[in-house]
Amino acid sequence: MRIHALPPQLVNQIAAGEVVERPASVIKELVENCFDAGASSVSVEVEQGGARLIKIRDNGCGIEKDDLALALSRHATSKIESLQDLEQVMTMGFRGEALPSISSVSRLTLISRVAGEPCAWRVQADGTEEALDPQPDPHPLGTTIEVCDLFYNTPARRKFLKSDKTEFTHIETLVKRMALSRFDVAFQLKHNQREIFNFKMAQTQVEQEQRIAHIFGSAFLESSVPLDFSASGMRLHGWVGLPTFSRSQQDMQYFYVNGRLVKDRLVSHAIKQAYQDVLYHGRHPVYVLYLELDPSFVDVNAHPQKLEVRFREGRTVHDFLFKALHRSLADVRPEASQPEVESSEAMDMARPAVQKIVDFQPLPATDARPAMPRQSYQPSAAPRQSALPLNVDAQIAAYSKLVAPTVSSAIQEPRVADTGNTELEPPLGYAVAHLHDVYILTETKNGIILIDAHAAHERVTYERFKTQYHQGSVPSQPLLLPVQVQVNSTEADLADDQQAFFMSLGFELNRMGEEIIVIRAIPALLSGTDVALLVKDVLADIIEHGMSQRVEQSCNEILSTIACHGSVRANRRLSVPEMNVLLRDMEKTERSGQCNHGRPTWVELSKKELDKLFLRGQ
Repeated sequence: MRIHALPPQLVNQIAAGEVVERPASVIKELVENCFDAGASSVSVEVEQGGARLIKIRDNGCGIEKDDLALALSRHATSKIESLQDLEQVMTMGFRGEALPSISSVSRLTLISRVAGEPCAWRVQADGTEEALDPQPDPHPLGTTIEVCDLFYNTPARRKFLKSDKTEFTHIETLVKRMALSRFDVAFQLKHNQREIFNFKMAQTQVEQEQRIAHIFGSAFLESSVPLDFSASGMRLHGWVGLPTFSRSQQDMQYFYVNGRLVKDRLVSHAIKQAYQDVLYHGRHPVYVLYLELDPSFVDVNAHPQKLEVRFREGRTVHDFLFKALHRSLADVRPEASQPEVESSEAMDMARPAVQKIVDFQPLPATDARPAMPRQSYQPSAAPRQSALPLNVDAQIAAYSKLVAPTVSSAIQEPRVADTGNTELEPPLGYAVAHLHDVYILTETKNGIILIDAHAAHERVTYERFKTQYHQGSVPSQPLLLPVQVQVNSTEADLADDQQAFFMSLGFELNRMGEEIIVIRAIPALLSGTDVALLVKDVLADIIEHGMSQRVEQSCNEILSTIACHGSVRANRRLSVPEMNVLLRDMEKTERSGQCNHGRPTWVELSKKELDKLFLRGQ
């Protein structure tokens, strides 16, 4: 066949294959045009899941009568004029393909009125781009677009549509996502003449949180951390769910770049890295995040539906996102009881405590378990940006000076300051008992808390170890008697080759034979552990994660293994002073609400919940 030009309607139908996937994609394109028109109110009405009718009305600036025909033709737009404009797009839409593509697979009616005109003008299109005859219409300022019988002329496309209920679910999810992108716009959604939601403009923080609560549920706000972080000309703000408020799917992850909802692998990786050692395996974080940066640093022309973007300085953006989220999650303080997660999707776990870095060294086991009197707790005036290890012996000595003959008397002892006001107590309370030699029971003014001693101490040790390692100052403790360890030849070769890496972890190893290594020093944090088993596990981790750069990239996993060995074990009886030292360390340790594997370290029962269990007040 000879080369020939395709008719405009067929060209537009081909373009529609990239832009118009289902009714929800039509709504996305049209609502983005509403944003670009400066609308402060958007109404979306659909029938039969959008297959029969999609009607979108806005109160934006409208379209001039003489421009209506151009608006329905290919490659026509008011949003860019040159390549320079394309390299720093400020608008949501810019391709000039959406309206002609949509009109080519539907019966489209466009009505629009601009300020100063006595009436609106209406045109109907079928994608042929033939001469349009505008007709007057009594429409208010703004634009209304009706899309009827989607894919009526392309039956092969129409048969791929799902049920009305499924298609509307996609539409509802999309409109909610767009409602979260623009709090300054009111949104209304109707399906089959029934109002689904009606969001007013949300200008204040309280109004914005009300909109979020309506979409995500109040449990999200109660179990999330607001953040606002700026650096290097970029700003990240929004809400991130605490690790205990996680999901089995990635269905509550909303990320916006300059107001544009996107799904980006670089962004997903940065967020995953920030949650890497606080989220239980198989779970996904929840967040609503807004990234603002210079439009020239992001290419929004990387995907036909504009669902993906390409950052010109990807590494910089990745590091910025990681640091902002990592810092925000680490800076949470248990200054008040965390809210209980009600969502069935949220893990039925603890309320988190995520603090700063200090040391906890379990004291030698003893039969005597002196009671721990309560001390006044004075919170610092501002969060510390770094923390030095506390001298545990000094803490215990201070505790021992306090007189408390029994636990019960410590519980009943009033805590009144010299001023006559009740003093503040620590967020995690004071230890009452060590249950089954596994769980620490504490009493707070709000109720009781149960702490998994091993999991909590594992996190404290891990964070301390990470800080020491990255500062290049892991204290090493020489062994009184060197320990010989029988290994295979591969492990012996690895220990010999990676001596510098082991030194950075606080170990001193020497090879003494084909399959024997000698341990002469270990990290000071790990005194009293099974040294031979610990070194074998570290060697196994290094073999699993690989050599050279892979070792450094997987260092957190290795440090986690080491911390696990150095943590207090189940069935190890702790005294009350020991337990209280651990509680205070948890309150100062980052991410202490979860162990290194993402499991919770503590749970709380409020007095109200306890009363409910025993039917008190009913």
